[in-house]
Amino acid sequence: MSGRDFANVKRVVVKIGSSLLTKGGQGLDKAAIADWVRQMAGLRRQSIDVVLVSSGSVAEGMSRLGLKVRPKTLHELQAAAAVGQMGLVRVFDDSFQRHGLHAAQVLLTHDDLSDRQRYLNARSTLLTLLGVGVVPVINENDTVATEEIRFGDNDTLAALVANLVEAELLVILTDQQGLFTGDPGLYPDATLISEISVNDGRLDKMAGDSRSGLGRGGMSTKVRAARLASRSGAATVVAAGAVVDVIVAVIAGANLGTYFLPDIEPLVARKRWLAGQLQVKGQLVLDAGAVRVLKTEGKSLLAVGVKGVSGRFARGELVSCVDEEGFEVARGLINYGYADALLIAGKSSLEFEKILGYADDSELMHRDNMVLI
Repeated sequence: MSGRDFANVKRVVVKIGSSLLTKGGQGLDKAAIADWVRQMAGLRRQSIDVVLVSSGSVAEGMSRLGLKVRPKTLHELQAAAAVGQMGLVRVFDDSFQRHGLHAAQVLLTHDDLSDRQRYLNARSTLLTLLGVGVVPVINENDTVATEEIRFGDNDTLAALVANLVEAELLVILTDQQGLFTGDPGLYPDATLISEISVNDGRLDKMAGDSRSGLGRGGMSTKVRAARLASRSGAATVVAAGAVVDVIVAVIAGANLGTYFLPDIEPLVARKRWLAGQLQVKGQLVLDAGAVRVLKTEGKSLLAVGVKGVSGRFARGELVSCVDEEGFEVARGLINYGYADALLIAGKSSLEFEKILGYADDSELMHRDNMVLI
């Protein structure tokens, strides 16, 4: 993806910072939120999936509780987040409802994205919400997260969510125009960088930390987020949220903010991850029909086409798919653990509940979590 060509983008993650959302800590800026939601609703009408990562719960809680300085201790931050989350969710829900859209609150901790099964559960939930036209509104679960599992800033969270849902673009809205060659508050001759590779060695020297005191991230966290997002091939644009129709303009390719070019295309990144960076935990033997469907039709793997199961794997682990002669045809993340996969092999998904006592995914392995070999 180069030259800000986002014409074919089908899924976008939008992250809005605390300072923007709360007018610099004065309380939620409902008019601004309504306008950003209007723009996101416009993307949905263009059949573009939108995931919103929202900061602001702590800042809104501070405003409601009359706190002038961001709390230092974890339990005080959690209490402020719990209070602020109420107002934040209500404003977003009301705003999306005005456009005939449903929003869904999703709170995540680092453990949710580092544990393979919880990662797969979170991914399945988000993709299901997007599939029925809902806009997920994601925030870090500040009220229960501990120091060890906190993301540390919602820029990082937004990047990990972009990886999770395989978004092609991450848009980070901030109170700055973008990344400058130096801190414009300290260096009057600093200039805005329009486009830069995530691997450009100059980035670490250019980015500074937050000085607003409201959020946990500065430009350095946005650079880190751009690099994280690029792992799945997603591009990142950091732009000023106050610009008129900023989200729409970014998608249209306007020269706003700073465009961070990923170093790898999304499909290549996904294939590299699945094919080479995860350990294979088991094997499925497929009949000729299942092999043909995978190779020629690009469909998900159904249990009915599986003739054999071997290995010891848990839900969400990497499993190899071979034909009846033992040649590998694909590998991917499996939706059922070994014991359950053994029971449903060769069976229709309509029988899963009767056999297992429950029914989760209808596919044994979804095409989005699979790569042909």
